Amino acid sequence: MKVVETALRGVLILEIEPITDERGFFARTWDRADLLGRGLTADLDQVSIAHNEVAGTLRGLHYQPAPHDEAKTVRCISGAVFDVAVDLRKGSPTCLRWVGVELSAMNRRSLFIPEGCAHGYVTLTDNADVQYQISKPYQAAAARGYRWDDGTLGIGWPVPVVRISRRDAALPHVQAGDYR
Repeated sequence: MKVVETALRGVLILEIEPITDERGFFARTWDRADLLGRGLTADLDQVSIAHNEVAGTLRGLHYQPAPHDEAKTVRCISGAVFDVAVDLRKGSPTCLRWVGVELSAMNRRSLFIPEGCAHGYVTLTDNADVQYQISKPYQAAAARGYRWDDGTLGIGWPVPVVRISRRDAALPHVQAGDYR
């Protein structure tokens, strides 16, 4: 597994390094020791999947505050998405900055998102399936988020949003001091 650092501390692109033979390939997609060696959370408590029917579907920007904050690894297993992490860590030199990465079934990349970051994505294809590996159980009472189109964040979504849940459309805008 090849680890590529991004502009946000702890947000990592995980790329496979396939070992091929006549059957196809085999590759590592998760390496606990590598993540721990970088001082990151490598716990795994839940694995979930989201199916998105149409291109332009947006999910996010979601996070859970401490003590329920999660680290997660996100992988697109069918289709393609533009995946975004937003740094919400007070005191971080990149607080309120974002990084976006295309994840697809073809490029087989995943994105590791540490605690203290919000997460969201927009689908680039119809029938995009996204798998999440999550370090802590989801706590509905702790679920938080920000609007995907918040001007303070200025996320450059590559396609128009055509489908979004009522809940995500009603998320608040970022207010000074209300993030971690």
